[in-house]
Parts: sequence; C-alpha cells; structure tokens
Amino acid sequence: MSIMNENCAIGVDVGGSHITVGEVNLLNGNLVHDRPIRKEVNSKGSAEEIIRAWAQAIKEIAGDGLPSCKIGIAMPGPFDYQEGISWIDSTQDKYETLYGKNVKELLAEEMGISAAQIRFKNDAACFLQGEVFGGAAKGVKRAIGITLGTGVGTAYFHGKEAEDAARWGDEFGESIVEEYFSTRWFARKYLEKTGLNLKGVKELVEMKSNDWVNDIFDEFSTNFSKFLERFIGAERPEIVILGGSISQSSDMFLPKVEALIFESFKNVKIAITALGEQSALIGAASCWYEEEVDVRAQN
Repeated sequence: MSIMNENCAIGVDVGGSHITVGEVNLLNGNLVHDRPIRKEVNSKGSAEEIIRAWAQAIKEIAGDGLPSCKIGIAMPGPFDYQEGISWIDSTQDKYETLYGKNVKELLAEEMGISAAQIRFKNDAACFLQGEVFGGAAKGVKRAIGITLGTGVGTAYFHGKEAEDAARWGDEFGESIVEEYFSTRWFARKYLEKTGLNLKGVKELVEMKSNDWVNDIFDEFSTNFSKFLERFIGAERPEIVILGGSISQSSDMFLPKVEALIFESFKNVKIAITALGEQSALIGAASCWYEEEVDVRAQN
C-alpha cells in the first residue's frame, strides 16, 4: 500500500493491547480503504518491542509513501502531546516501559522519518474529533464525547478542535467518575451478586432475562444521567456522542438516560458513535486538516 495523495494522512489509534492504523482522506473525513489494519501489541513489553510493533503497523499502511507522509496518533494519557513524551506509569498497567521517553523521536528514528511528521493527540479528544469530522457530530458547533470501557474518556468541542475534558477523575458518589462508569463497576456489581468474575459487559447483557441484571443497568442509568447533567450543564452541547465497549450495550441503559436528561435538556441529542473504533483513528489524522487546507489555498 502507498500513500501518494497529498490530501491524506495516516491515522493511528493506540489501544491498551493493540494499534489500529488507516489512511484518512482529509477532504471528506473518510477512510481511504474500507478497513484499517489492527495489530496486537504487548503493552507490557520493552520500549523497543512496543515502538517496533507500532512502527511496523504504520509502515504497512504507508508503504513507499512513508518518507513524506503525515501521521496523527491518538494516545492515552498521561502524555505530553506537544513534545511526544509518555508519562504513563505502572498505575495504568500498560506501556509503563515508555515512561519518561520521547515516543515521537523513538518512533521517527525507528521508521527513518522526521519527528515533525508525527503529531499526538489525546485519544478521547480524537474520538470526538473523528465524530465531528465525519461522524455523528458532523456539522454541529458544540458537542461532548464520552467513551465508556475499561476506563472513561471525556472530551468537548466548541467549534474548532475537540479537547480532552479529563473528567474521569472528577468526584462522583463515594469515589470518582471512572469507578462508576467503567467495566470495573459492572464487574463489582456482578461479583457482589454471584461471587464470580465478569469478563465484560456484553456477558452481563446476555443474562438480561434475570431481573437483577436489569436492576444493575437501572442503577448505572441513574448514575450516568446525574454525571451527564453536570457535564452538559457545563459545556452546553447540541449533541452527546457515546463510544467505547459499554456503548455497544446502550439499549440496556440509553432509553432511561435519554428520558432523565430530557427533563432538564430538551434540545440535547444523545447518540452512539457512527464510526465505532474508526472515530479515534480519523480524529487523529484530522489534526493535519487545517494545515492541508492552508497549503491548498496557497496553491
């Protein structure tokens, strides 16, 4: 594969155990090819092993266009996105061997390109940016995005560029936001009820014929509505976009959430991601969008 089109950039989404890479058309916000490539990555491996795996995936997409391609990377935090330095430590249980290292320079060196060809952006912000650029929030002036999965990502968009809202650590209930709206919360509830460990929320949905399963989702809906009211009140969005693995089970909680939110915010729409896992990848590539527009305007 070769990236020769100047209107395209490579989008990269770094997950906890994988990397997804695709070519994105910056004019329409769509993937150039139907499916990006997804590679498993040992996030507990050495820095050299991780960088090598990421570089190989990017090179597979870039082909002979690598020397001149532009790369946008959606990266979880804590991370210095401007300089490209990782501050992910052992508390995150992933990529801790990159702690304190300049990932931008290491990746550029591994691929034999300039560090100036690589840009990083928070993964939650990339998720929302992707939806604004070519998904469920396209055309809106204000939006918020929330990813619900192993952790909680939050972002806001006020008409220019999506930014990380970092509300995962806000106080909520007896703890913080992430402890109430991540897979861990469902796992704790399941353990309390059955004494067993839960692999994922999808497994719980398959047991929905049990009343106690619906009670768990009902409690989640009530809590999530309270958090959303706070978030919506602060950002005043036209739309709320939900993503992440838990959003795939939205039929278990979204109807109640929508009803509760409607009481206070009648004009705010709540939608599930239109792009799925591709949203962060497209959002990452779009960090090159304005520059490309400027270049074309000059020519």
